[in-house]
Amino acid sequence: MAQLGEVLIMQIPEEAVLLRIYTSESVRSGGQPLYQAIVLRAREMHLAGATVLRGPLGFGKSTRLHTARILRLSLDLPVVIEIVDAKEKIEAFLPELDRLMESGLVTMEPVRVLHYRAEGEPRPSAGGD
Repeated sequence: MAQLGEVLIMQIPEEAVLLRIYTSESVRSGGQPLYQAIVLRAREMHLAGATVLRGPLGFGKSTRLHTARILRLSLDLPVVIEIVDAKEKIEAFLPELDRLMESGLVTMEPVRVLHYRAEGEPRPSAGGD
């Protein structure tokens, strides 16, 4: 981790992992949406970042369709949370994730990080100096 002014800048190794969590908007944990609980806990544990993606259509193990059809204003759309960080940090997060989740799908896969910079952070020198 590095410091840029008042902001903590996270670092990710080039060889990292992607943790992907599939759930839906209506699933809750501790009185809040599960996706929010996961993102907040990931931030508390200083993971490099998390993104929540909302899908217009999907189904899971129950085979029940979750849809955003115009005539049906759904509050139970599919949600995917993606977190990329070092394998060790993701693995340390997994027990917390298990504690937060009662249902859903979790996958993990290796990824190669090509670019990870915050706004205002200087670009690395081209020569590797």
